[in-house]
Amino acid sequence: MFELQSRWKLEGNFLKYYGLRNLPNMFKNTVRLSTKQRVLIEKLPCHLTDTERSILKNLLGVQVVESKHKRSVPQRLEDATFCTSCVANDFIIPGLEFDQDGKCPICQSASTIKNLKSIVPVKNSFPHSKKSRFDVAVFYTGGKDSTYLLYYLAKVLGLRVLALTWEIPYMSSSAKQSIENAKNKLQSVEFISRRVANNDLQKIYAKLYELSQNTCACPSLAYVLFYPELVANKVPYFVAGNEPAQMIGLYFNHMAPQIAYTFPENKMLNLLINAGRVLTLHPPLRKGQFQTLATMKQLAYGDNKLKNMAGYQNQLVSNVCRAIREVPQILQPLKRAIRRSSWTGNIPAFVQVDFDEICGGVYDWNKIKDTIVSQCGWVSPEQCNKALHTSCKIEKCKEHSQFIRFYNMESTMIPFSALEIAIASRSNNLSRSDALAELNTSLGFSLDEPEECEIMREYFKK
Repeated sequence: MFELQSRWKLEGNFLKYYGLRNLPNMFKNTVRLSTKQRVLIEKLPCHLTDTERSILKNLLGVQVVESKHKRSVPQRLEDATFCTSCVANDFIIPGLEFDQDGKCPICQSASTIKNLKSIVPVKNSFPHSKKSRFDVAVFYTGGKDSTYLLYYLAKVLGLRVLALTWEIPYMSSSAKQSIENAKNKLQSVEFISRRVANNDLQKIYAKLYELSQNTCACPSLAYVLFYPELVANKVPYFVAGNEPAQMIGLYFNHMAPQIAYTFPENKMLNLLINAGRVLTLHPPLRKGQFQTLATMKQLAYGDNKLKNMAGYQNQLVSNVCRAIREVPQILQPLKRAIRRSSWTGNIPAFVQVDFDEICGGVYDWNKIKDTIVSQCGWVSPEQCNKALHTSCKIEKCKEHSQFIRFYNMESTMIPFSALEIAIASRSNNLSRSDALAELNTSLGFSLDEPEECEIMREYFKK
């Protein structure tokens, strides 16, 4: 008896894999079928004649296997197989493969990803601006990462910082208190908060829930709200507060190719871009400004077709873009700011601070907590062992929806938190024991819906 191997799914004339395969096949998740092959695949499970085996010969042993070799998918964390080097496992990432040493593809790729820092330029020091009241701006959520970034920019570097906070309905009480404490502790920071009208946000959230089964629009909607403010104030730099595991997660989710991480330093590509701008009478771009315009244009006008054709679509951002269009007037200030900044050259450069480097080698989540508590008054969430995404009280809803959609092979997007906690444990940003504790208590990896999901739905169904 032959069957389709677990996590392979027939979709039209293709077989698609919902998982993370071993090297060198990590991104080879689609197999085109001949008509005869498709007909046979549709019949499985069944016995195969010699002729039928000949038709399927390039699929046998991988996509099509004998029943006794079909892998099972765990239904709970306790039954999962774990990587020998990190906390990746085949429950939080169904379809995760392991090599002969028990290592997952993330750990197999250690030499490949060691230099993948960010898809925006990395910059750890900044000059004082002569054209603006501010040297840098950050999107500040009250979470541990954005608080550490705020501390580094304001206290370590002594910069004039504009901190931008989008007040989401689900902001945790610890994040709210952290923000208030930071206002008292950080004297060189100016804080601005914005809140979207409930009527508008409910429309956006309802559409986003329809598309993604969660309402997470951070940080995209915050960019929509605050970009005009950055342009008006001629802020030279907008600094991202993503810790290293989040950036590398894009690579494993097939949302950013290796070239995306080297693009900021590619002189030839940047020269070609600036040649085009000069020919159209636009000022040339400095490092980070192209990334800013690309990000804001995607939010204002939708996905770039060439990027989608290449297969590198960010489903998270795409769904947020579609949801925002439920309230089209919210995009008008953003579109005006894009046009104005593109013509004048007053574009805040989108850059990333290398958290590992500024911490002396490794961004240790436990060690930085002591710093931000004493220096910024940061308040830890109620779940004291929680390290991922500490500013939102319904974070489990996003994790759970991504997990369930992937588990049921309804989405090819691997749950981001699953990748991040695996990468973080491999890189020693978080100890293995702490990572396992968080997997067991704080994250949304369960086949049962967490109670926070009802809180999420209540808001946009009012």
